Amino acid sequence: MAYQVPQNKEAFLKLCNESGTSFPYSEDISCLSEKIKVGTKTVHNRIVYQAMEGCDGTLEGAPDELTRRRYLRFAKGGAGIIWFEATAVKPEGRANPRQMYLTKDTKGEFERILNDIKETCIKENGFEPVVIMQLTHSGRYSKPEGAPAPLIAYNNPIFEKDNPIDKSRIVTDDYLDSVGEALVKSAIMAESCGFDGADIKSCHRYLLSEILSAYERDGRYGGSFENRTRLLTTAVGEARTATNKDFIITSRLNVYDGFVYPYGFSVKPGEGITPDFTEAKQLCKNLVAKGIDMIDMTMGNPYFNPHVNRPFAKGTYEPPEHPMFGVARMLNGISEIAAEIKGTPVVSSGISFLGGVSANVCAGYIKEGKFDFAGYGRETLAYPDCAKDIYTGANLDPKKLCICCGKCTEIMRCKGGTPGCVIRDGEVYMPLYKKFVLGKE
Repeated sequence: MAYQVPQNKEAFLKLCNESGTSFPYSEDISCLSEKIKVGTKTVHNRIVYQAMEGCDGTLEGAPDELTRRRYLRFAKGGAGIIWFEATAVKPEGRANPRQMYLTKDTKGEFERILNDIKETCIKENGFEPVVIMQLTHSGRYSKPEGAPAPLIAYNNPIFEKDNPIDKSRIVTDDYLDSVGEALVKSAIMAESCGFDGADIKSCHRYLLSEILSAYERDGRYGGSFENRTRLLTTAVGEARTATNKDFIITSRLNVYDGFVYPYGFSVKPGEGITPDFTEAKQLCKNLVAKGIDMIDMTMGNPYFNPHVNRPFAKGTYEPPEHPMFGVARMLNGISEIAAEIKGTPVVSSGISFLGGVSANVCAGYIKEGKFDFAGYGRETLAYPDCAKDIYTGANLDPKKLCICCGKCTEIMRCKGGTPGCVIRDGEVYMPLYKKFVLGKE
């Protein structure tokens, strides 16, 4: 069944009635234009452009032409925070041959694009955005040469089914130690480039995220809650110590996986995929104790259950739930966890399906103190100036909205594909969709 992203309040309320969901809603969205402190830095509005990987860097890992185009469009768009996409900390942990990779050889190109992002935003919007670098190890999704070369925390039959990954691909505790060290070194290098902060990425079943559900793994990184969270909390704490106090340390964090125990984080054992946020709450408290400045919360896995982390109007499979139910689980779950760490800013996720009322819903949550930032993902590819339209009080343009069709992700899943919005940015990305997805030159 196909749905339609709501363009106005009437359509939104109809979807709420269909799905049995309800959300805070505010006609006044001025709170999204408010300044807010993160650590010692002032962010000029409450809109975040989430990390959206383009798979379009150079083979060495530096930003390339399409990368620059994307981020300069984001800079003109006026978000308070621009979350720079997944950047590998080890060569074997790259998700594709063109994933960003910050090294001494590529550092100059990162400095150049960062300078251009900030200058463009200042020129177009009158303020300097906060730019966060996302640091990652792709784990079971590693494909540094283009072919799958997974590095896993444990074998998972949900993903591997009848073709288990060879146990030689299960990373050792010593290797995980080295990943933690690489994350800290990369955070230091990101600071030296001029980035405002670093994200120790732990979401969407990449390596640090997978470790959180390693209930049956032996050793220092498996079994107990302390062991499963050790890599993330240690990396955050050491990155905080190793960088200047004005440098933001954050994490894009999966607070719920949506897989049955013992293969999913934040689920009730023996109760299918029913959420249980007990461990997620304690983890967030522990991260705050380690000095984290902000947490960007998300759920699910874009490779396996994308209806959980980015509810869609039309996709490659029939979702087991109404997309509004997925949005509600995301926003209400984030709100429940955020209540445990009052004073630490929290970024929301999963709001693109709300379309033309996304700002109204996020404003409703923010006014009630549920979270602090509206985090836009796919919407930024379709509508890169949506932030400006929101904080200047203009209505979101229905002709620019993401329609949540999933075509950007379809391109990303194809070898060599560079994702973008096929519908709203068709001059650039429709030919790529035809080439990589449809096989037509």
